[in-house]
Amino acid sequence: MSGAGAGVEDALRVAGADGTATETVVLDGPLVEGVWTADPSGHVWDGVLYVYTSHDEETGVARDDDGSHYDMRDYRVIELRDAGGPALDHGAVLHVDDVPWAERQMWAPDAARRGDTFYLFFPAKDLDGVFRIGVATSCSPTGPFTAEPEPIAGIGSIDPAVLTDDDGSAYLYVGGIMGGQLQRWDGATYTGVDAYPAPDAPALGPRVARLTDDLLALAEPAREVVVTDADGQPLTQGDPRRFFEGPWVSRIDGVYHLLYSTGGAHTLVHATSDSPYGPFTFRGTVLEPVVGWTTQGSIAQLDGRWYLLYHDARASGHDHLRNVRIAPLTVHADGRLTADPR
Repeated sequence: MSGAGAGVEDALRVAGADGTATETVVLDGPLVEGVWTADPSGHVWDGVLYVYTSHDEETGVARDDDGSHYDMRDYRVIELRDAGGPALDHGAVLHVDDVPWAERQMWAPDAARRGDTFYLFFPAKDLDGVFRIGVATSCSPTGPFTAEPEPIAGIGSIDPAVLTDDDGSAYLYVGGIMGGQLQRWDGATYTGVDAYPAPDAPALGPRVARLTDDLLALAEPAREVVVTDADGQPLTQGDPRRFFEGPWVSRIDGVYHLLYSTGGAHTLVHATSDSPYGPFTFRGTVLEPVVGWTTQGSIAQLDGRWYLLYHDARASGHDHLRNVRIAPLTVHADGRLTADPR
């Protein structure tokens, strides 16, 4: 290993269902086995890395253009106290049946902390088949979480991610096109109509809004995040580098890094800005294509080293049955980020 991963042990212990480490795998092996996990969002609180994931299952739902076969019904939390130690699966922390407004498809979540309260942000389809963004709270980072009775007003689509900035301000990012329905939102209004830009027009970008102090609502209208090329021109809808889904923003050495999936190009890429609102300048590929159609990730710093969390379908060979993995992340002198999976 080199760069940010230098000196990290080459193995992670994988936890059994009861939280007991049962075997050792190479670094970047599945964090846990015996359960399919995806869409990892990592946060380090009090020296512990908590990874919030969706939970893939084979429910028999047929594949379609809206991704209905990604039929996840609950969320899980995986705990890592060090990169070479046991990964503990805390089991289900929120189920769709416990969310009053939600019907199905508990896709990629994220979490945040304010004082002694922990927040789980998540997308789910309501009874009308519209992806809304919900929030649930707990007094523990490992749950269980109790959902608010209604989704967050003024914003929709999928893949919520929360950046808590150095001044304590919290920003909610969302977005995913195609099955994620971003193309069906006009500002705060769900139109139900697919409205994609022309291939040579500026691409659809994720949305961002600052949250209220209690993290339960938007403090301002959501705005679009623009990703540009090195010359400051917005990436076009036909550009393979354009945003598809999975926005994640980290602040590293004073620079805001937007990590996202390109969709059809099957890569994780990043862009940088001096503002949480952007615009963000495209910087390059963080992770090359993985096994499986989707790739989504997050960035976390544990014990002074940076890591990329992501998922793939190496173990199952099926796009909708995935494993969360971890890889060292190098922060280059010029600000580029590259992962070093094994």
